[in-house]
Amino acid sequence: MAAHRKSAHRKPKQRPFTGPAARTAATLALAGAATATSATGAGAAPAEPAPTAAQVRAKVDRLYHDAEVATEKYNGAKEKEAAATKAVDTLADEAARRTDRLNTARHTLGSMATAQYRTGALDPAVQLALSSDPDTYLERAAQLDRAGDRQTSLLTGIRRQLSGIARVKARADRETEALAARRAELQEHRTAITTKLADARKLLATLTADERAAYERAADAAHGGGPAQADRSATHADRSTARASVAAPNSRAGRAVAFAHGAIGKPYVWGATGPNAFDCSGLTQAAWQAAGVSLPRTTYTQINAGQRVSRSELAPGDLVFFYSGISHVGLYIGGGQMIHAPRPGAPVRIAPIDQMPFAGATRVA
Repeated sequence: MAAHRKSAHRKPKQRPFTGPAARTAATLALAGAATATSATGAGAAPAEPAPTAAQVRAKVDRLYHDAEVATEKYNGAKEKEAAATKAVDTLADEAARRTDRLNTARHTLGSMATAQYRTGALDPAVQLALSSDPDTYLERAAQLDRAGDRQTSLLTGIRRQLSGIARVKARADRETEALAARRAELQEHRTAITTKLADARKLLATLTADERAAYERAADAAHGGGPAQADRSATHADRSTARASVAAPNSRAGRAVAFAHGAIGKPYVWGATGPNAFDCSGLTQAAWQAAGVSLPRTTYTQINAGQRVSRSELAPGDLVFFYSGISHVGLYIGGGQMIHAPRPGAPVRIAPIDQMPFAGATRVA
């Protein structure tokens, strides 16, 4: 009886699962572990917070600046592409002219050969013996000698022309390769500009209407769109007041400044040189072109297009440059003000030169 009670209180022995039951238990255990791990991981790695409005504005400003840097590189590449295209066209014209002269010489040589064939190939001594008029024969012989000299000269000229055409074609091949490289570079910078501007638009789209309005007001202030010049229509009163502030040092500078005033309110378009839209260096180039002075196309070449002047020496018509990479330029109009094409969405306007990091100035004339 006691033995029976003892066995009744003994725990039943746990037997391990085997067969299908074991596989089912293992699957359940793994699923539970995975669930626990994923829950733990979700708690340990929270989602990255969305950027603040200030961070978006900073990124947009950086993208616009990078786009302007790429625009100036694009302008430089476009200038090189135009020069390479002109060189290829010039060489093609030269090769065509040389080929025409070669064909003329070949035709003349062929005519002479045909005439000689028709006169027969008798030995000159035999022709003299058979001739009833030796004087006439001697005259004709002299003509043949002169014709022979001319034929030799034509052959020499043809050889020179063939050599010259070969040299022109070799130069044309090199220029064509350079043109292809310039066009590839142009496309690279064009892609960089459009990509950065598209990224800026996407970022701006993440802002609320109020945040975007605040960004536009801040950007206007940074690029000269304050209360005195914020009106994008650039009224006649604004222009007249600015014109009267400081007189230009000479007539050419005066014409450049007058042109820039006339461009106020026109849109910024990268790569544009007027008359209806401009980028920054396109505006300064067009302004001085109106004054009869040819400037190079880019900011980093325009800075070397005249005499460097210090900030304290600035006079109306001087070119003022900004940022360490010389990526922006404006036309100084006096009183610490300039006219410039700021960025996409901001038209040509008057702005203080101390709104951007000053890099130098150049007096064109």
